[in-house]
Amino acid sequence: MEQATLPSGIAWGIIAVFSLAWVLLGWWIGRRNDSLEDYMLAGRKVGMGFAVATAMATWVTSNTTMTAPQLAYQLGLWGMVGYSLGCVGLLLFAPLARRIRNIMPQGYTSGDFIRLRYGRTAWRIFLVISFAYSLGWLISLGMAGGILIEALSGIPYIRGMTVIVVICTAYTVFGGLKAVISTDFVQTILIVVGVVILAIMVIHRVGFEDVHDVIMRDRPELLNMLFPAAIMFLFNNLFFGVGEIFHSNVWWSRAFAFAPGVGLKAYLLAGIFWLPIPIVAGFIALAAPVLGINVPSADMVAPLVASEMFGITGAILVFVVVFSALASSLDSVLAATGDLITKDVYKGHFRPNASDRELRIAAVWIMLGLGALTWMLSVPHMATLGSLLQFMGAFVASTIWPIAIGLLYRKGSGVQASAAMMLGTMFGLVAYFTIGFYVAALVSAVVSMLVMLPALWLPDRFDWADLQDNLEEKTRRKERNDFGARPGTPRHTGAGAGEPVSYSAHRAGHQ
Repeated sequence: MEQATLPSGIAWGIIAVFSLAWVLLGWWIGRRNDSLEDYMLAGRKVGMGFAVATAMATWVTSNTTMTAPQLAYQLGLWGMVGYSLGCVGLLLFAPLARRIRNIMPQGYTSGDFIRLRYGRTAWRIFLVISFAYSLGWLISLGMAGGILIEALSGIPYIRGMTVIVVICTAYTVFGGLKAVISTDFVQTILIVVGVVILAIMVIHRVGFEDVHDVIMRDRPELLNMLFPAAIMFLFNNLFFGVGEIFHSNVWWSRAFAFAPGVGLKAYLLAGIFWLPIPIVAGFIALAAPVLGINVPSADMVAPLVASEMFGITGAILVFVVVFSALASSLDSVLAATGDLITKDVYKGHFRPNASDRELRIAAVWIMLGLGALTWMLSVPHMATLGSLLQFMGAFVASTIWPIAIGLLYRKGSGVQASAAMMLGTMFGLVAYFTIGFYVAALVSAVVSMLVMLPALWLPDRFDWADLQDNLEEKTRRKERNDFGARPGTPRHTGAGAGEPVSYSAHRAGHQ
């Protein structure tokens, strides 16, 4: 590997300053968490500024700042452009966030919706998919932290990865979602400013013409707009990004946490602001052939290029940007996954009568356990970031159609949703191993679509009133196996499909 540019003493100093700041902020904010709703959903009153910042910062992950350059280095122009299509997921989820807030004003997790909309079997399949994806995302973030610190400072991978996982787990446990959103606001500013400065420096030092000439001579396939694998990745990543956001409790928890009327605008603005970041980050990788840098692993290309071009200044800049991106995502995934396990597994399956105080304690231990599991599975460093993430695409893309149809229409049954998620995941994994990583999400989404779309020609079956706000009462009614009317039982033929009526308004009409 190239000689580390950032002295280890400076690297540890940066880590210490940011770690202390995040932990103290998490502890200070956590003192004002008076209820389980405060801890898990920030009191359901997050305003526009913080809403946009947390949505954008969470989506600007280490994957954006390190995997986008990796894919540009491997697949060329379509690699970084394809990654930028991740913004489509945020844009499409914007109206769904408003819909979710209207029809489930007292919901907590994405699992609440699947359970009430499709029944227990689909709910459990969804929980397996969600946990598998969340764990993969957490591992990729832990790996990215270790790779970043090792590439820039020479600090061994295991030490850097350990510090980032421990620090993010600590302040998330202290402050819950309030701490996550507050730190996201600061991290968003650091990320945006850092990426803009880095882009200006790269363009000034290398320029488009030199990059074009060297790549055309040495690696012309990177500029080939008809590069087959890259084109497939373009569409694959589109469905992967949509599936990531549609299913993940990271985004549902924010839909529940944002104040009424905020979700739609917040997700739209976050998607627009996020769009150029992967393109800018990807361009950094295209400078590697010009500089003649030896890249031992494709997911290390961004820090290596920055440190080679700008020395210690570039290394510090990249370090701060990626460290902020890591923290803004790792804390969000920890909090959202902890909530999902607490509410849907611990309470939903083992302790249905648990009090809020018991759930608060359980949430802390569950997040600590997730942090420990993330650390253990990140130690081997068995795959590159890109391959790990695309593997998870086979899981998440299978949930797009069950969620979209389930939110917008009163059609579709639990049997269809279960089949769509299971078959989509299975065929996506087969495609991943037999064709390539760049088609796993695409195949999964198509199979899931073929299972779910016939529901649109079937009679209306679901009653929106079953997504009522008395979720706690429904949980306790053990005699009703599906927590309300069984999916598929015709009860109501009132409001049209997709009409974003509130629960109270709908119930008044239903009565």
